[in-house]
Amino acid sequence: MFSQPLLSIAMCTYNGAAYLKQQLDSIVTQTWKNLEIVIIDDCSTDSTPEILHQYAVADSRIIVHQNAANLGFVKNFEKAIQLCRGEFIALADQDDIWDMNKIELQAKALGDNLLIYHDSEFVDEHGQALNRNMSDIRNFYRGKDNRHFILENCVSGHSCLFKKELVQHLFPFPDNVFHDWWLAYIAASYGTIDFLPGRLVKYRQHTQASTDILRAGPSKKRDILTHIQKESDRVHTFASAVPYNQDVARFSQLLSSRLHQYFCFSLFLFMLRRKKILLFIQRKSPISKFNFLLKYLWGYKLKELLR
Repeated sequence: MFSQPLLSIAMCTYNGAAYLKQQLDSIVTQTWKNLEIVIIDDCSTDSTPEILHQYAVADSRIIVHQNAANLGFVKNFEKAIQLCRGEFIALADQDDIWDMNKIELQAKALGDNLLIYHDSEFVDEHGQALNRNMSDIRNFYRGKDNRHFILENCVSGHSCLFKKELVQHLFPFPDNVFHDWWLAYIAASYGTIDFLPGRLVKYRQHTQASTDILRAGPSKKRDILTHIQKESDRVHTFASAVPYNQDVARFSQLLSSRLHQYFCFSLFLFMLRRKKILLFIQRKSPISKFNFLLKYLWGYKLKELLR
């Protein structure tokens, strides 16, 4: 019989009363019973704290903390993970719906991997299927090559479960990288990651969500300089992480120089030679991927000149 070591669920809440009960119900009824559910509320102003208190009174596995000041969801997840005591750790958002055997399936499949994640089904704010899955818009990666995560991420926080030993390499969470993206990159730096093809979470899409992967909210005009600078800063953060990766460091240098060039032939050739790795997660046609690479041929100085 498969034993059930303590498994921690790190959950962060902020003004999530509209969907919180449905998510909590799906967590406390998991088939994996040996749980601690660490919830940190980030100064909610709605009825979220009252709902959390009700569930904590009813289920001793739930431990609720209230922040004295708002941290934002990335730093809040960092705090929640640090409070987890379990051999395995899973992350939970406040507005999704979990399949009742999600945790058990992941824990049994984790094996020698540091992290495992799964497919998810997109649903609307009412929980109705949108007939799209995460795997429809991302290719899922398994392995131990962190270069796959330099430009894209396929590991959603709500879908991942990882070993406690990964925690020693994670902190502090950088300010310019989403926490789940950072988890994927670091896990692939120190070990292997794997995925389950099953859709184990109903991933709710609505305008108040912290991530808008299906772009349910209003579109925003993108400033070219800001976009290039943010991408350069993010890759520099990856390049600064331990262990050192020569390819990531070189890519970071080439991206930084893009801000001061008209044409970026070295950057374009670097990416072209590694396109199967760098663009693996993108679920696009070969032509679309090549067109994506072409954008990196033009430096910011040329873009500014042609504006």
